[in-house]
Amino acid sequence: MKIIYQNKEYEIQEPITVQKLLEKEIQESEHKVVGCTFNNEYQNLEYEIQTDGVIELINTFSKEGMKIYVRTLVYIMSKVFEKLYPSKKMTVEYQLGNAMFCVCDDLEITEEFIQNMTKEIQSIIDKDLKIQKVTMTREQAKELYDKTNTSKGRLQYDLKENDKIDMYYCEDYYNYCYGTLANQTGKIEKFEIIKYYEGFLIRYPSSKHPEIIKPFEATKKLSWALEEYEKIHKVLDVNTVYKLNKTIEEKRIKDVIMLAEALHEKKIANIADDILTRKNVKMVLIAGPSSSGKTTFAQRLGIQLKLNGLKPVTISVDNYFVERTETPRDENGEYDFECIEAIDLELFNDHLVKLLNGEEVEIPEFDFHVGTKRYNGKKLKLDKDEILVIEGIHCLNDKLTSQISKEEKYKIYISALTVLNMDRYNRISTTDTRLIRRIVRDYQFRGYSAIHTLKTWHKVVQGEEKNIFPFQEEADTIFNTSLIYEINALKYIADELLNQITPDQKEYAEALRLRNMIKYFKPIPNNLVPTNSLLKEFLGGGDFSY
Repeated sequence: MKIIYQNKEYEIQEPITVQKLLEKEIQESEHKVVGCTFNNEYQNLEYEIQTDGVIELINTFSKEGMKIYVRTLVYIMSKVFEKLYPSKKMTVEYQLGNAMFCVCDDLEITEEFIQNMTKEIQSIIDKDLKIQKVTMTREQAKELYDKTNTSKGRLQYDLKENDKIDMYYCEDYYNYCYGTLANQTGKIEKFEIIKYYEGFLIRYPSSKHPEIIKPFEATKKLSWALEEYEKIHKVLDVNTVYKLNKTIEEKRIKDVIMLAEALHEKKIANIADDILTRKNVKMVLIAGPSSSGKTTFAQRLGIQLKLNGLKPVTISVDNYFVERTETPRDENGEYDFECIEAIDLELFNDHLVKLLNGEEVEIPEFDFHVGTKRYNGKKLKLDKDEILVIEGIHCLNDKLTSQISKEEKYKIYISALTVLNMDRYNRISTTDTRLIRRIVRDYQFRGYSAIHTLKTWHKVVQGEEKNIFPFQEEADTIFNTSLIYEINALKYIADELLNQITPDQKEYAEALRLRNMIKYFKPIPNNLVPTNSLLKEFLGGGDFSY
């Protein structure tokens, strides 16, 4: 067999694991190697090579590498918890920065708990134990489930088209993980456990700095927004994919949809009411990462503002770019349209001040083909009952509106803050939810293929990490645009688009990972989604213009 790694060819005569074949390269890597791709599929380092192929090693200085790191850390944590507290249950609820928030049923999180967990996790890491992926037939899996009376990985068994069932074993502990794990516990180098509200955070490094854990910074507003949705979905008893699928099987999904949409409407109305009570507010600023549903949210908020006697007037920040010759460039020498310096801040603030003072201004229209502002006679003047609504990536950054007083601004951060879990230990990331939304929207409205979306996604995320996420706690309020049923509604289109990506393409690994996640969601017809739903921004056929 011929194996290629970094343009070097290896000839092997019999099956061999990636770990053994590239042992030297793995050991000499600057950052911990936690996994690999083989022929554009994510694999554990214990993957046995039996065909010709191309290998790429994955280390912690990458997004996927850090995902593997976190999954492995959570796996070790679950092993320790079940050993120390066998009669209790723990749930990994959601992500907060570089940490997972966890809660325990009927168990107080004390300093002793923190110390016990930390000590035992560190002990397992120090032992550098092997984590082995075991693939079973359905018959073998049934025997395991009957014998142990466990629900671990049950979702994969319940999916009848799964002819093979995977479990990860470490010593006598086993569990399922919806993604690749590292092959040794020693791959985890840094972690920290701290008490947080009624639960605890298990903290870890970022892919930018995999060797350190930065000092903790509380994100109280984000925590509150996530916790609110988590509690609501627990009350509705739809906080896992299994329970959500049950509502579809039992024909109760319409009730879930109506409740989810009613929650959105109630929250939007509350925001509009809050704006009204702040008598000095003259400007609403909306920011959020890609595919958060900003356009629909702004229009639905506008309706609620009108009910309160306020007429929204929108201004697009995109019309205030600096001239192309003045546009900053990034480290690669390419135009950086996402940095705040790409905005003509002086002109933008001058127009805002004049508008709030009751003066008339001529709004430019930016010609992106030639890279210049054009003035086509579009005049704007605010009446006393009108309020500015501005949406853009920099809206939470006070530098964008530096000439406007804090009392005159109302800042809203919106994002699809997913609180749905596959099971107690496997959560669905907010980023993956937004990526699925974007794949569908890019195809529906922009004519882009899924592979185009996947190829450009890393740049989108980089821009968000630089320009949006650092300012989210500056918001006056946070609106969670996630809908508990959305992947069920997006599934058919997303799966069909992802299926078009072939194994010879590098993006196949991500496409397959996403397909392996969404396959566990039972689909629902799009006609169940209300026409005013934020989800229609991605599916199409909604009441609002985009």
